[in-house]
Order: sequence, then C-alpha cells, then structure tokens
Amino acid sequence: MALLTFEGVGLAYGGDNVAHDVSFSVQAGEFWGIVGENGSGKTTLMKALLGLIPCASGHIVMGEGLKPTEIGYLPQQSAIQKDFPASVEEVVLSGTVGYRGLKPFYGRTERESARKNMEMLGLLPLKKRCYQELSGGQQQRVLLARALCATKKCLVLDEPTTGLDPVVTAEFYQLLRTINAGGMTIIMVSHDVEQAVRCCSHILHLSCHPLFIGTAAQYKASPLGRRYLEVQGL
Repeated sequence: MALLTFEGVGLAYGGDNVAHDVSFSVQAGEFWGIVGENGSGKTTLMKALLGLIPCASGHIVMGEGLKPTEIGYLPQQSAIQKDFPASVEEVVLSGTVGYRGLKPFYGRTERESARKNMEMLGLLPLKKRCYQELSGGQQQRVLLARALCATKKCLVLDEPTTGLDPVVTAEFYQLLRTINAGGMTIIMVSHDVEQAVRCCSHILHLSCHPLFIGTAAQYKASPLGRRYLEVQGL
C-alpha cells in the first residue's frame, strides 16, 4: 500500500476552488516536488494533508501505519518563528511533542532524538545558542531538525528556502537529498522549478489542465516542464 494516496481531492481557499480532482500516490522513500503558479493550491494541499483544513472533495488516505501526528512539518517561516525566545535545543526538542504525550518533561528518548538530528544537521555546537540570534540558514536547519524529531517516515516542507541566499539554498537542498537517501519520504512545495527537478524523484504541477503528475525526468521532457524551465532560463 502507498504511504499516501490522494483520491479525487478538491481544494478551496477563501471560498474559491483552487484545485480539482487531484489523484496520485506517494510511495515510501519518494521525494515529491509540488510546483505551480501562485494561488494554485500548493500550500492548501499540504494543509489538507496535515489535517489543518478539510478537503473540499475527495480523500487523503494514509498507509504503512502512518498517522497525521507522525508527519514532520516545516512551514513557511514567519516573523514570529524568527523571534523564538528559546535555545536551539529547546526548539528542536519541541518537535517530539506529538509522540511525547502528556509527560511533563522530556525523557531520554526525546533528548536522544534531538541530539541525533542536531548532530546530523551540524547544530550541536549551537545547541545552547538563542534561536533568534542565528542566521536565516541556521534557523532553517533548526526547524528541519525539529521536523525530523516528529517523524521517522514523512517530511512536508513548504517553501523551505525562501529568503535564503544561493549558497545556503544549495546546502539546504543537499541536506534534503541526504535525508531522502536515508529512506525518508519528502513532499516539498516549491516555487523553484529548477531545484525541484534536480532534487525530487516526482513532480506534481498544480493549476494546469490536465495536471502534470509523474517523475522529474518525465516532467523535464514534457511541454509543460520545458516551458517552465525555459522561463527560468534553463
């Protein structure tokens, strides 16, 4: 069974329909890029997956024992997030809340998960630093470590490199490729079609008729993919 199956999903935002009859399956270990024009429903689709909003129609089915609370989520960073008055370690540990339950304190399991993910992302030397004092790239790595603490199966990322410079962006995408190579399923909303094609195994392009759903290689060779890549000068 697929890890995630979208069955005829329709989406609405602000009273307007933004997507219709979206049907595709995500297998464990795949890396999906969700691309499309502004207002096409990319972020709305991710919010429906996370159970934050209902689908206007259709269903999203989770397989392989996946639960909504076991999806790691990295949203678009807001001004409030940038000003977290907490240490790096505290922010990362907060990702364990979904499975920690009602325990009032973090236990050995939660602290080991945080340590492991901070080490993987090169954050251990920064663990006692205040989050709000970090650079934008460092903050995104902290939030990625936090999301990883919430899951062993699936990461959902919404425009994870917005506001980062090209060098930091390239480093962040390399981290994602490494994490995916380790078996983590990733679904990433992105306005950067070039990076999506380079990083992802599969592409969903919203707001076109018909929708494009297929591998990154198929998308790159398709008329739609060629048109969008040409717009970006590739």
